Amino acid sequence: MKRGVPSFGSMTSSPILQSGLGPIRARHYLPVSGGTALWGRLPCERDAPVLTIDPGDEVTIDTVSHEGILEDQGRDPLVFFAKHGVFGPEQMLRDAVDLAESFEGRDPAADGPHVVTGPIHVRGARPGDLLKMTVVETLPRVPYGIISNRHGRGALPGEFPRRPGTVSVFAALDLSALGDADWTESKYAAMAPRDGAPRSIRFPIAPFLGIMGVAAAGDERPHSVPPGAHGGNIDINLLTAGSSLYLPVQVPGALAYVGDPHFAQGDGEVALTALEASLRATVRFDVLDEAAAVERFGRLAGALAETADYLIPTGLDPDLDEAMRRCVRAAISLLRARFGMDPEHALAYLSAATDFNISQVVDRVTGVHARIRLADFGSDGSFHA
Repeated sequence: MKRGVPSFGSMTSSPILQSGLGPIRARHYLPVSGGTALWGRLPCERDAPVLTIDPGDEVTIDTVSHEGILEDQGRDPLVFFAKHGVFGPEQMLRDAVDLAESFEGRDPAADGPHVVTGPIHVRGARPGDLLKMTVVETLPRVPYGIISNRHGRGALPGEFPRRPGTVSVFAALDLSALGDADWTESKYAAMAPRDGAPRSIRFPIAPFLGIMGVAAAGDERPHSVPPGAHGGNIDINLLTAGSSLYLPVQVPGALAYVGDPHFAQGDGEVALTALEASLRATVRFDVLDEAAAVERFGRLAGALAETADYLIPTGLDPDLDEAMRRCVRAAISLLRARFGMDPEHALAYLSAATDFNISQVVDRVTGVHARIRLADFGSDGSFHA
């Protein structure tokens, strides 16, 4: 056994978070099943909600990673993960196995790979409002995940993979320093090289949901891969527990959803996926009415994230240069609305003090996000030229 890579044969009693079992933080709980999830598409206006809540409610939501259940991986997670040392149904999520076996209606040639849970109707949310989705908690449901690269995709299509087919790299939570502690306490993952070298690669985890969104107006379900004004597959790795995402509501009730769970992701997500692994997430849903939203943030054309330290405007476009320009414009508009900065000072401040990060370059529509430090502004939120 390579250092940092657990032996799953000895983990038959591990607390895999099966549907309905283990810690469920919120009063509302939403499992993953054929009746509560879409696979490859995102909700639209015509979709019926699977749960209805009030603003301010928290929901504990199970998510399932698509990695290990896709067609190019055999669509049989029991067989697929056994090749990586995960043996037996007790070490596998039953809802993932059930989806792979029984989900109908997904066209692999036309639909995306992601499993999304929802939609959730938030009473009183109307077009023009902002839905605020705050990540309260993220719990790993399993101690392992997959990083994949597929032909024609990723940052280097045509160069990688270097051989035919999909390359799926296995990574597991690092148990080497835990002793008798629960594996969910691990803060690191380990990835063993394929060439048999004795040294594993250890890196920190920071679980987050790659997909957080609201339903699109109209009768057509959006593809799950490209992000947009509805949010969706925005893949911003700052959206860990304690962070919030604001999205312009497009349909009555918002019809929110989550999916694409990660243990870790670097900005760019260059292989195509990052460390994809199933999570149990608790999310609080709040509604800012149109007047309050405009006063606080201005008119948002798309997603805005917020952490304890940063305001995070975003820019999206198939062309990365244009995505950057859109993010800069969004940041200027936000600074003007939130802090009263004139555009010239806002642009100067952004150039001198703000990092612009590439969210991802692999989802057809590329993403850029800015990290505006809240500490740079006075306690009263004012700006004085």
